[in-house]
This record gives sequence, C-alpha cells and structure tokens, in this order.
Amino acid sequence: MYKNILVPVAFETGRDTMKSIEIAEAIAGADGRVTALHVVEEVPTYVAQYLPEGQMAANIKEIEDILAERLGGHDRIAVKVIEGHAGHSIVDYASEHNCDCIVIASHRPGLQDLFLGSTAARVVRHAPCSVHVVR
Repeated sequence: MYKNILVPVAFETGRDTMKSIEIAEAIAGADGRVTALHVVEEVPTYVAQYLPEGQMAANIKEIEDILAERLGGHDRIAVKVIEGHAGHSIVDYASEHNCDCIVIASHRPGLQDLFLGSTAARVVRHAPCSVHVVR
C-alpha cells in the first residue's frame, strides 16, 4: 500500500476525477495520505498587471473551496491548488512532497497528442514515483 498519493484534478469535461479519488483511497495504506491537486495555469505578466490586487489568491481560494465541496464525503483527502504548468507542476509537487504514487486521469489520445503530448503522458515520463493512469 502507498503512504503518500497525489491525485491531479482537472475540471475538464470527460475527466473522471472521482474514479481517480476512489482508486487512490483504495490503494492508500491505513495511515496513507491522499492529496487532490489542481494546477492553475499562470497568468502572463502582461495580463496579470491589469488584475486587481489579490485576484489570483482569491481565485485559488475559490477553486480550493469548490474542490473541497466536490470531495465532501472524502475526509482523508487534502486539497491543494497551485499555479504553474500542469505537467511540470505535478511532477515537481510529487518530488517535493515525497509522493510514492500519482493517480491521474487521462483521455483517449487523439491526433493532437502526437504533437503536443498530454499532461498524463508528461507525468508518466517524468514522475519520481509510480503512476497509475485512469481511463
């Protein structure tokens, strides 16, 4: 069983976050921790300068509240929202917090994935730990 599991969460249509959460809870040991992580893409500087003071912090807090509400029946799960590039930030977070497993949802790859690559593919290639991909 795993002791520190990271579950990246995207609010995209077609991503089954709850299935990833259920799998993470199932493979977590009795004293295992599960963290639901959402990555907010960084706002470019040329846009950020026009945002009101504290707007990004307010947005992150709102996303944390929405995520916590969606995970209402899952008390063992911590919620974390960070800024950055999704693929890089997930791998970096897993490294910095000594995660021993990442449970990530993925869509069926399409032609655009051959050129751009998906977040799940980047995580699988660069993760410092085991990765469970949910489809």
